[in-house]
Amino acid sequence: MTETISWGIIYYSFPVFLRAMEVDLGASRVGVTGALSAALAVSAVAALPVGRWLDRCGPRALMTAGSCLAAVLVLAWSRVESLTALYAIWCAMGLAMATTLYEPAFAAVVQWFTSHRDRALLVVTLAAGLASTIFMPLAAWLLGRFGWRTAAELLGILLAVTTIPIHALVLRPARHHDSPVPGIAALRAEASVPLRGALANPVFWALAGAFAVGVFASVAVTVHLIPYLIQHGYPGAYAAAIVGWIGAMQLLGRALFAPVAAWFGPRVVTGAIFIAQGAAMALLPVAVYPPGLVPVIVLLGATNGMSTLARATAVAEIFGRRNYGSISGAIAVGANGARALGPVGASLLVLWLGSYERVFWALAGALLIASVALLATELRAGTARTVRPL
Repeated sequence: MTETISWGIIYYSFPVFLRAMEVDLGASRVGVTGALSAALAVSAVAALPVGRWLDRCGPRALMTAGSCLAAVLVLAWSRVESLTALYAIWCAMGLAMATTLYEPAFAAVVQWFTSHRDRALLVVTLAAGLASTIFMPLAAWLLGRFGWRTAAELLGILLAVTTIPIHALVLRPARHHDSPVPGIAALRAEASVPLRGALANPVFWALAGAFAVGVFASVAVTVHLIPYLIQHGYPGAYAAAIVGWIGAMQLLGRALFAPVAAWFGPRVVTGAIFIAQGAAMALLPVAVYPPGLVPVIVLLGATNGMSTLARATAVAEIFGRRNYGSISGAIAVGANGARALGPVGASLLVLWLGSYERVFWALAGALLIASVALLATELRAGTARTVRPL
């Protein structure tokens, strides 16, 4: 519930209010969207200290405080009168994102579930995958009826009355070493790699690089596929509907991840995800018209959905659960940084390479290299467990 509501309000409502903010603040689209990029950049920087906190203190206090901060900032957002104030609020919102979105939620799930972890992560991501489906239409309806400022106020109130009490009252606090809870006892007893050990392992850097490239490619497609399709003669509304199906296919990918990972193992599947994503990127320039575009859209969406779960399960599988928050946070620095860089970075690549087709092929090549590097380090090192200190 809290992931769905948090994603819907502090991430997906921003583009709905984009045009209204431009008019109200008298700012350019680049200027306004830069505030969201700034938030994502702050979220990337905050990922590492947030991960350390999660390992030491658990998610309850952090996610409760993050929800309080997010609610206050959404209310403040509704009252901004200048671009400077918008940037100040959304830079702070980056900290709220880091403390309420997927990274702390995944850490809570990974630390508490000793069995059926994949199912628990699947439930969280399937629910949160509906955030845009639920909240973008809701935000648009509120915008049309009340204006963007009142709409933001109402969303801020909804965020406060739902996520704060759930995080404060339902999330279990961290237990002591003599905890009677089997999950926590197993967590403290199991061998696990500390962050320093993970940073010395090539598998960590292969994972971090692969997820950064994958996120950059995913954001580049999300932002630039509509103008690319319009360039090839698609009506704007039809192009937007096609891109919307990428989001729907994420749910399919997440539903398939658990059985596929159980069969082949999460590490092999993680490498295969980037190969499949690269194949879809390479096919996009040559399959831009139906029916060839259909499997490309399915593949882009499914691999994007799978990669979200792959990041959570692969880190826990390779490095253990006890220091999951720190290691996952370190990987999230690159992934979230790539998310912030994606829109403008892809635009620069288009200018540099001269066409969208060349950009898609370049990203396909980068994904293939990342996948090969990940699988090669896995084969060479075996697994990180072979060098895991107690």
